[in-house]
Amino acid sequence: MNKQGMPDARPLLEAHELTVAIGGRSICRMLTLAVAPGEILVILGRNGVGKSTLLATLAGLRAPASGEIRLAGQGYAQHGAKLAARLRGWLGQRQEDPFSASALEIALMGRHPHLARWQWEGEAELRLARAALAEVGLAGCEAQKIESLSGGERQRLAIAALLVQEAPLMLLDEPLTHLDLNHQIAVLELLAQRARAGAALILVLHDPGLARRYAQRVLLLYGEGESALGESETILTPETLSRLYGYPLLQAETAGRIAFIPA
Repeated sequence: MNKQGMPDARPLLEAHELTVAIGGRSICRMLTLAVAPGEILVILGRNGVGKSTLLATLAGLRAPASGEIRLAGQGYAQHGAKLAARLRGWLGQRQEDPFSASALEIALMGRHPHLARWQWEGEAELRLARAALAEVGLAGCEAQKIESLSGGERQRLAIAALLVQEAPLMLLDEPLTHLDLNHQIAVLELLAQRARAGAALILVLHDPGLARRYAQRVLLLYGEGESALGESETILTPETLSRLYGYPLLQAETAGRIAFIPA
């Protein structure tokens, strides 16, 4: 917060002349972007174009081929793993559960970056975890074991743990996976609420209509290193999206909402 009590406008994440590659294939070349508090940036592109790889690189989980990434003004290495985890939250595509645990225990994992090495969770952490479970529609499931949860419930639990982390920057890779339409919108509304409170979010999504509805800016990944970044209202057009997905799309509008449908 600045002296006036308003969210600090300085970028939480900056990438300068970033080149990302995997297996000899270029995902983006010389990409420069900055994501500020209160902003939602969505990444769109076809399957296999490298959206997840780029997001993991922005999260500091893999090294870029070249260029610089700064989290709150410094490189990830300068912060160290624990401080970086306080500043940056990460939701991957797949949730790994090697051990049985309750929903409450999984949600509480989001507080680990804020605790000392041998510190146990206290009442404050328990309140945060229970509140997050309620926000994602899992109130009353605190004692339920994760192996008994459906895919959609497990995904919402992972989002709850991310909310408990209270990182000012959150990167989410396909957060709507396994969710029905009702919970898709509920999760996006919840994330938008966090953005209005000052968090910065970068999301990988598949639906350009939802990107148009919730994101201020959109990054299009075309493949072979080509990308385009712009305001969602201007960059998301039938022409750009038809080229992006390799299939003709039409724009439809009803009740003030815009959707893109196959021609």
